[in-house]
Amino acid sequence: MAEARDALRPRAGRIGLVPTMGAFHHGHLALMRAARQDCDVVVVSVFVNPAQFNASDDLARYPRDEAADIESAEAMGVDLVFAPSVEELYPDGFDTWVEAGALARRLEGAARPGHFRGVATVCTKLFSIVRPAAAYFGRKDAQQVAVIRRIVADLNLPPQIIAVPTVRDSDGLALSSRNVFLSPAERAVALALPRSLEAGAQAHRAGGDPVAAARHVLDQQSGLTVEYVAIDDFDGPTLVAAVRVGTTRLIDNASLHG
Repeated sequence: MAEARDALRPRAGRIGLVPTMGAFHHGHLALMRAARQDCDVVVVSVFVNPAQFNASDDLARYPRDEAADIESAEAMGVDLVFAPSVEELYPDGFDTWVEAGALARRLEGAARPGHFRGVATVCTKLFSIVRPAAAYFGRKDAQQVAVIRRIVADLNLPPQIIAVPTVRDSDGLALSSRNVFLSPAERAVALALPRSLEAGAQAHRAGGDPVAAARHVLDQQSGLTVEYVAIDDFDGPTLVAAVRVGTTRLIDNASLHG
């Protein structure tokens, strides 16, 4: 990766990195498009990071299609795809971790112990290897973006962290690689998640309680389990929620600016 990066350096005035776990959808393509518009060289990493899964997650079933991902990246004008093996990023004896602070211990951090340690460590490694001027993340994972920004600030890392707006399907469901696990009936149930966030945002604009309004919509929907509904400061006040539909866990959020 370093050799390939340096070979491009004569025209690499600004390197943009899009860190992914593959299984590309239009949300990933939006990140690549933003990086392509901003940067001279675009690098996309594809790495299903075992360190950010916990016991309740099925690492083995996470969708993978590297050949299709490479084809999509090429069509988007990506210069380099970095797809290291687990052994390359976590070789025998690996024993150094980046432990994020209080921001990483609530909500997603509480629901998925160790998740943000894995995210923080792999992103720090990718920033060190690729040395980007900017790194692009989806706003759908608002807490993740906030954690990474905190790490970059605290450790004086060079990349500018750019959050790209959430991309949604025509039915309103936020794009996620995990959506492929939803049956048609489960997808219909899952649509309560974006509806609940819109209800919460409307309540906020009307001076009401966004959490109560969102929770009411979710509680009225059979077939899902609510893990949390809350407001936190992720680049401004943000209504966040996590639910399970069948065996699939989904998260989403809505900004409460204004």
